[in-house]
Amino acid sequence: MTIRLYDTNARQIRDFAPLTAGCVSIYLCGATVQAAPHIGHIRSGLNFDIMRRWFEYRGYAVTFIRNVTDIDDKIIAKSADQGRPWWSIGYENERAFNDGYSALGCLPPTYEPRATGHVPEMIEMMRGLIERGHAYEADGNVYFDVRSYPDYLQLSNQELDNLRQPEGEGETGKRDQRDFALWKAVKPGEPSWETPWGRGRPGWHLECSAMAHKYLGEAFDIHGGGLDLIFPHHENEIAQAKAFGDDFAQYWVHNAWVTMSGEKMSKSLGNSVLVSEMVKHWRPIVLRYYLGTPHYRSMIEYSEESLREAEQAFARIDGFVQRVVELAGGAVEPSPEVPPAFAEAMDDDLGVPQALAVVHTTVRQGNSALAADDKEAAVARLAEVRAMLGVLGLDPLDPHWSGGAEKGEDLHGVVDTLVRLVLDQRESARARKDWATADAIRDQLGQSGLAIEDSPSGPRWTLKS
Repeated sequence: MTIRLYDTNARQIRDFAPLTAGCVSIYLCGATVQAAPHIGHIRSGLNFDIMRRWFEYRGYAVTFIRNVTDIDDKIIAKSADQGRPWWSIGYENERAFNDGYSALGCLPPTYEPRATGHVPEMIEMMRGLIERGHAYEADGNVYFDVRSYPDYLQLSNQELDNLRQPEGEGETGKRDQRDFALWKAVKPGEPSWETPWGRGRPGWHLECSAMAHKYLGEAFDIHGGGLDLIFPHHENEIAQAKAFGDDFAQYWVHNAWVTMSGEKMSKSLGNSVLVSEMVKHWRPIVLRYYLGTPHYRSMIEYSEESLREAEQAFARIDGFVQRVVELAGGAVEPSPEVPPAFAEAMDDDLGVPQALAVVHTTVRQGNSALAADDKEAAVARLAEVRAMLGVLGLDPLDPHWSGGAEKGEDLHGVVDTLVRLVLDQRESARARKDWATADAIRDQLGQSGLAIEDSPSGPRWTLKS
């Protein structure tokens, strides 16, 4: 039993060897709370939730840190545009992120520190970097001297001579334009904190190095985040932490994006799909299936058609689960162990697609047992399916999806199944050109408070506002 992970820094899959036997420490770059989350944001949290669940299944005690960046240029700009306090915008969106994580079944982190709550730790790190000759003050700013750290750019595999460092407004006094800001001098009307070098606010990168040091120590096992964070964010985190004297992360794990029309889903492109809107139209457990079952290093090209396919695939699993529960006359407990083929797939760089294939194979075996009236075999297969789905966070019998707090979401699934039956009748009427019947079905659904939209991937329903 050896878990293997793709390490971005090593550019290969490595056997996982924890720093402390039986324990795993993970730091995940979490939300920058300048806006509500789209499904691309939540994918990262979901992928690392599956990683955490698998480590816990394998018997590890997991410490999972997911930070909140609650101050940055975009939050400050929105504060000025909207005439609202920066902390009001940040807190509102932080709650939206947590609602999104919870809706899709992500376990809460061990700790979820905010950047603004750790200015003393950042000051301590800056002081140490200046004393060691890796940072300097200029015009109230504090910069990291990239030439002072010989291994800079090792993670992103770039050449320093070809580097163009992203630069913010007001970053004056640099010795080298490739140096990056640890601390930004105060500007009129902006939030600021007192430091030995004057009032100002954190640079984006410093916060994570400081918080990882506080909560996980000088060395920890895994640092995670999206591919877009490799440079400059993670590269600069490494430089800060190691120049300070920390060993920092032993493995670097990065998840791929959710794309639309081949482009990374982002607010700036105007192509984002907000989680708060998606859960109105799709069962949250189906969204988790859609976002969590591709391999974490594979891009997901968003489309309603692919979401509908995920919905149908999960319905086959859910239908089997419900039929066996009805046959058994009550709950069927998960098996204590998952099937060996499932475990082998998950151990191999979290191979969820291969593991999911084992789930579907077991469901087919269970359906065959149901058809043969073999109750014992059907129950045994359900126990295995529940064990596997529990690791993936997709067990429909888990209290998160079926318990009291989630009854509204459970009801959504029931209503969706019933409405689908009616829509299938409407589609049959349309296929035989019986327009009167098709229109009558649509009108009846409308009178029930449902809006029907015909899309290229088929009809969909929403509650009328």
